[in-house]
Amino acid sequence: MVTNYEGDNIEFKDNLPLLPIRDIVVYPFMILPLFVGRESSIQAVEHALNKSDRLILLASQKDISAEHPDPSEIYDLGTVAMIMRMRKLPDGRIKILVQGLSKARIIDFDQTQPYFTTKLEKVEDAETDGDNVAINALMRNIREQLERVITLGKVLSPDILTVLEDIQEPGRLADLVASNLNLHVAEAQMILETFDPIERLHKINDILSRELEILAMQAKIKNNAKDEINKNQKEYFLREQIKAIKSELGDEGEQPVEDEFEEIKNKLKAAGMPEEVEKEALKQLFRLEKMHPDSSEASIVRNYLEWMGDLPWSAASKEKIDIDNALEILDEDHFDLSKVKERILEYLAVRQLKGKEMKGPILCFSGPPGVGKTSLGKSIARATGREFVRISLGGVKDEAEIRGHRRTYVGAMPGRFIQALKQVKTNNPVILLDEVDKLGGDYKGDPSSALLEVLDPEQNKEFRDHYLNVPFDLSNVMFIATSNVLENIPGPLRDRMEVINLSGYTQEEKVAISKKYIIPKQLEENGITDEHVEFTDEGLQSVIEHFTAEAGLRNLERRIGALCRKVAMKIAKGDQNTTHIIPDTVLDLLGPAQYTKEDYRDEDEVGVATGLAWTAHGGQVLYIESTKMKGKGLTLTGQLGDVMKESAQTAIGYIRSRAEYLGISEDIFDENEIHIHLPAGAIPKDGPSAGITLATTIISLLTDCPIDKSVAMTGEITLTGKVLPVGGVKEKCLAAMRMDIKTVIIPWKCQKDLVDIPEEYRERLELIPVKTIDDVLDIALIGWDERKKELRKKSKKTTKSKPSNLPPVAA
Repeated sequence: MVTNYEGDNIEFKDNLPLLPIRDIVVYPFMILPLFVGRESSIQAVEHALNKSDRLILLASQKDISAEHPDPSEIYDLGTVAMIMRMRKLPDGRIKILVQGLSKARIIDFDQTQPYFTTKLEKVEDAETDGDNVAINALMRNIREQLERVITLGKVLSPDILTVLEDIQEPGRLADLVASNLNLHVAEAQMILETFDPIERLHKINDILSRELEILAMQAKIKNNAKDEINKNQKEYFLREQIKAIKSELGDEGEQPVEDEFEEIKNKLKAAGMPEEVEKEALKQLFRLEKMHPDSSEASIVRNYLEWMGDLPWSAASKEKIDIDNALEILDEDHFDLSKVKERILEYLAVRQLKGKEMKGPILCFSGPPGVGKTSLGKSIARATGREFVRISLGGVKDEAEIRGHRRTYVGAMPGRFIQALKQVKTNNPVILLDEVDKLGGDYKGDPSSALLEVLDPEQNKEFRDHYLNVPFDLSNVMFIATSNVLENIPGPLRDRMEVINLSGYTQEEKVAISKKYIIPKQLEENGITDEHVEFTDEGLQSVIEHFTAEAGLRNLERRIGALCRKVAMKIAKGDQNTTHIIPDTVLDLLGPAQYTKEDYRDEDEVGVATGLAWTAHGGQVLYIESTKMKGKGLTLTGQLGDVMKESAQTAIGYIRSRAEYLGISEDIFDENEIHIHLPAGAIPKDGPSAGITLATTIISLLTDCPIDKSVAMTGEITLTGKVLPVGGVKEKCLAAMRMDIKTVIIPWKCQKDLVDIPEEYRERLELIPVKTIDDVLDIALIGWDERKKELRKKSKKTTKSKPSNLPPVAA
């Protein structure tokens, strides 16, 4: 069936694609641009453009927030429109220019996927008498009202009045006015569904009358405000004249001082202080009134009162409790870090249930540099709707930085926390205590001890700054501390914080973070676009493997920035070709590789074991070498700490006590000096986790059994040969993966830490938990089973009656 429009020769079929539109209603004869972003809507537009008539049905959504509306969520009356122009935008959306032609009603939906197509019928307005005097009077009244609306400040198209003069049809006049009034969708749809042009004119007339009342009230409010301003200007002029007169008389200082006291008093009362604090502030104001204005003490009291009046005693940010929105913000700013995100969402969930009585959490993010601890604080503030302030504690040695100076000192000021609250003007910000593990201490006091009151939820409700000397409530503040080495934080201070450990990133995670965050940032900073440079996954992996050796991302960001600068220089020289960042390109632009997976352990060696260590910068692989020579005793080199030296002594003690068990002659300790060395001698090393590695390298040396080069190990050893748990298992395993080590020996009780390692990495590593050093030797020493068999045979020949004390033979 084909329907013909009367008077415009437009015809269309009774089934057309449907474009659901939000926040607007399109009327016939209306021309406007539309931005189309939904995939289904784009397909509907493309379907219409493929037809010769380029027609599409525009119908408004009932719920503008619905991303994928059902047929029931779309008004059944819309407007058939012609797509006059279409342009694709860089962000994937399309912009179309449409002209409304006629109203049409949806009879049925032919399809809903992948886009809507509808069966429709044309809807026509009721006929009217164009020469009717009442209609002409109503149309003229509408024109006059619209002109008054524009006069009162309503922003409309400047040409609308001229256009209205040429329109004599009541329906078109009503539609044109309605389309320019920015009506709500429901109200605009009501106008569209009114088929009687006269009734439509009456509704538009009522809407314009209401709009005129609102604009008149706004104008009245503005005039009253203007009168108030004029009154204030008049008072100011008179006061200035009084000052001039008093200046001539020589007593100009009396009245301004009184005005100043009154101003300070009003400011103190408006600050919303607790009753006791306000009483103390007014007491100091009374003292100030009795002082000579030029005395030094008056200046001190005046500064004190200014601080008291400026602090946010009762002002707080309106906190966001939307958990989904918070998660979206956290995911937008940071990759992974699921533990931190879960903790913040838990806080918001409890806050939503409990209300404002809940105290702010005190968290401590501990991990290597560059994993996003500091930037997390900003994201948390953004997700919770709070203000953010960062306090750097690295190198702080003076207790007064925390608690402030007493007012008796010249130049006294409040501590950093009170200063931060004055800066953000709210009493519930997110305060980031950066580098809390690097606090110092000297004769001026211990700042870490001063922090105990600040970070104790039971005490910080009445925190006393020495300068203010009145309690200030810090319980609404969300404190977040950051540290690299948790052990450097004093125990009592660490006990007051909820510690969340942030591990380093794997290579795959670094590639994903680079593509999502680092590369777009560096492209913008260096003035280039993705049309100039293309980073491949292989190229990024080459940068990570050969030019960075870190748990975090800072060095990686520097290297990607260096690549972008190289590309920018090439473009500046006139080469506009796209640069593809592949492994060969990386080496060409950045030079020879700084780090390689290949190490000097090309073969299985006697007395050389592969250990794993944890540092503030993440996990590291270290090699422990040992040799023997004529002499006596044990020599340790490589800048070893006391704990590692004691681990070596423990390993020697265990081996000597089990010499017969291990097939080692007791005389070898009296006739030979054992020398143990850890390469990279300029770097200090300490900790107990190299215990089993030290024992393995010594046993290998004394038994001539080579150590498997593909095996790395970590664990503390006891005198009885037990393997005790150690920390940093995830970081150590990631370091082993970076060096292509396939087998890692860990203490039996460290299996609980494996949950932190992603499943795909656990599959690529053979993680073997052990309970004793015997288990370690069975795995790490090559030919150890054969040696045990030989020892067993010798034992049977020499002592048949005595039970053997030798290790069992492996099956």
